[in-house]
Amino acid sequence: MLSITDQRSPEGHGFNRRELLRVGGLNALGLSLPTLLAAEAQGKVGSVHHPAFGRAKNVIYLYLGGGAPQHETFDPKPAAPAEVRGSFRPIHTNVPGIDFCELLPRTARIADKLVVCRAMSTDDNTHSSSGYWVLTGFPYTGANPRVIQPTDWPTLGSVVKMLKPSDSLPFSFAWLPEPMVANPGVLVSGQSSGFLGPRWEPDRFTCDPQAKDFVVREFQLPGDLPPLRLTSRTSLLAQVDRHFVRTEQTVLQDYGRLQQEALGVLTTGKARTAFALEKEPESVRDRYGRGKWGQSVLLARRLIEAGVRFAHVQWPREPGDLSSSAPLWDTHANNDKRVKSILCPQFDVGFSALIEDLDARGLLDETLVVATGEFGRTPKFNANGGRDHWGPVFSFVLAGAGLSTGRLYGASDSSGAYPHSGLIRPQALAATIFHLLGIGHNATMNDRNGRPTHICNGEPLYQLLGDSPATTAFRQATGVVEPVPDFTPIHASSKT
Repeated sequence: MLSITDQRSPEGHGFNRRELLRVGGLNALGLSLPTLLAAEAQGKVGSVHHPAFGRAKNVIYLYLGGGAPQHETFDPKPAAPAEVRGSFRPIHTNVPGIDFCELLPRTARIADKLVVCRAMSTDDNTHSSSGYWVLTGFPYTGANPRVIQPTDWPTLGSVVKMLKPSDSLPFSFAWLPEPMVANPGVLVSGQSSGFLGPRWEPDRFTCDPQAKDFVVREFQLPGDLPPLRLTSRTSLLAQVDRHFVRTEQTVLQDYGRLQQEALGVLTTGKARTAFALEKEPESVRDRYGRGKWGQSVLLARRLIEAGVRFAHVQWPREPGDLSSSAPLWDTHANNDKRVKSILCPQFDVGFSALIEDLDARGLLDETLVVATGEFGRTPKFNANGGRDHWGPVFSFVLAGAGLSTGRLYGASDSSGAYPHSGLIRPQALAATIFHLLGIGHNATMNDRNGRPTHICNGEPLYQLLGDSPATTAFRQATGVVEPVPDFTPIHASSKT
């Protein structure tokens, strides 16, 4: 299992964190309880007077790693030259004035439930550093964004985990189905708790939810102990004991709390039931798409329904794509083939299913959904028929709690190369997420040394917030909706 919890402790302790707790981010060496309580109190300070403040109970964050092309998703350019517009035509969504690429016909039918932002910008064409900004709300200032450092800014979910913990589950920030990997063994910055300390790491669940023998590795105990049989001092807690006797007193202050969290994840029926995808009707599972990504999105819905505050769904890698010329959404070659046959169909099916499912269950009004990559793709195709990295402008979409939906915000220029209006920087997205969760964007939190620092240096996108949709005008969406494909062959070689 690739996990940043497998790294040696940066504090100099001589133990492997996976040996301590085989539950993703439920680790030692975090903040003390008094510091936590102080941070929680500070997090409630902010622009609480705004009516949208605290409208969201939870967040589902869909990360399209590699960088989704704006032209083939939410910002088609039909009037641009052929080398810019590409092979696909625009289609009408169900909201007048908003068109999507024809590869997103299902999403076009739910545009009234979305806020489409077309002018996000980092001006950074590097996966790791641009992604760091998107995932933390702060530009990267370290020496190497391809190496996780204890001084990194915490990823958004870690801040939420500390300031807005779950009130019904022993874990608050679920990251699935796999970590963010640049190359074999290279875990880039932007996905850790950084200076907050390991106590606030993502609760990582490495899994393949579409597999017939679906299991969550972190629920499996070492050795020959059957799952959930914690009946003696040879159990998980005994293993933790043996390591903690060698650690410092500051760590021991959190020992009891960590014990309870470890036991909670492994034994709490509600926690384990949330992962029981077999309890979903087959029709629902089919609707999300029988693939690793679609089933991970469904799992995220089950997790927030059970009480998780922040569920991050990483776009999963396909077998062998670490050596591919177009891994994930990084379509340096054969862009048209990749987006048409693999990428857009999976996204379109899984994303639209999530929004419709949340809405039908009455959960969309309390759940913020974010779908974004780290940047976009170049306006012009390269010699290999691909689009390269492009940070100057890209699109992202929002849905759910506290948003005035059915609208566009911002625009790119005629070729989709640069912002034309409504420029957004990642810190504004971060501030909006915090605001909707009821965390003041101007609040402070303490680092592991007790020093206060602001959680965000941006302002919420107040113009996107509201109690009612932005439009009541609708039209018939165009585009051809085909039967949901079987996506399982895409990840046929994946292992749980």
